[in-house]
Amino acid sequence: MRRYGILILPAANKVYTGSSVDLTRAELAVFGDRLFPGRLTGIGIRRLGGVDYVTFGADELSAADLDLLANLSSRYALFELRDDLLLPLDAHPGDRFDDDLLTIPKYVGKTNELFTKLLLNVTLLSSDLVAEWGSGKLRVLDPLAGRGTTLSQALTYGFDALGVEADGKHVDAYAAFLRTWLKRKRVKHHAEITRIRRDKKQIGRRLHAEIGVDRESYKAGERLTLDLVHADTLRAAEFFPDRSVDLIVTDAPYGVQHGSRDRNDGLARSPRELLTAAVPGWCRLLRSGGAMGISWNTYGAGRDELARILTDNGLRVCDTPAYHGFRHRVDQAITRDLVVATKP
Repeated sequence: MRRYGILILPAANKVYTGSSVDLTRAELAVFGDRLFPGRLTGIGIRRLGGVDYVTFGADELSAADLDLLANLSSRYALFELRDDLLLPLDAHPGDRFDDDLLTIPKYVGKTNELFTKLLLNVTLLSSDLVAEWGSGKLRVLDPLAGRGTTLSQALTYGFDALGVEADGKHVDAYAAFLRTWLKRKRVKHHAEITRIRRDKKQIGRRLHAEIGVDRESYKAGERLTLDLVHADTLRAAEFFPDRSVDLIVTDAPYGVQHGSRDRNDGLARSPRELLTAAVPGWCRLLRSGGAMGISWNTYGAGRDELARILTDNGLRVCDTPAYHGFRHRVDQAITRDLVVATKP
């Protein structure tokens, strides 16, 4: 049995940095349950040289094992521990694009990009599709897309990215950023915003982009698809086919700087009303074997309440101990947690 240590990536947000060791330990537990059953043991924290490392025991890890662990959201470096010595290990994440696709946008209310990656990771790990990580192209939907952090993370993994966002300014801001970033990086692509019409009436707008990981794949027609719809999330099922989405990943509005919208279009302090109204439509889009991951402000609703909404819509909530370590403070008005459920 060998011991390994994970050095945590420093975050620009100091509060998140303070939580990242515990969050990484919880994320690693899910990795262990889903990808390395029975192989990762003794997950803990060890301080070396004044720095905390997330540590664990395992038999010798293969190059493929290390590459999977390289996708941990806050991993900065991975080491084998030999007494008090650190042996650096090569580990290559599955990123298809540079991380500045996620880090460049700065705005009030942005979900931390490391947490967005964690939420996507845990949702993917919980699904029946985890074996396709690194070898298949999944379809990820964020039905409360905001300014696109989840969409950018999905693209970075080489997944198709779908979104619904009610605020047209957010859609326009993401479209402007994405086009600029793709041109600056010289990524082959085509992107346009079109109107969506039904019965001769405009019911929304759609940012559609086809993106090549490289020029050769783009020319061969092997392109990533991005579709971001400007519309109410309660109408999400009108814009995408039933059972066409592998993963649904979203950060519910916190009701602090911006409110949730309930079914009567009134401002709601809790995500409860929004999710009660929206989850049935989202479930229509989720394929069997897929998973839905939602993060939310626990001051607005309890975990049991959100779990009940998901189970009432035919989903199975993941409730093993590994899923109970993600609660963390964001600021004095927000304590965030996540819940994941799968579709039979």
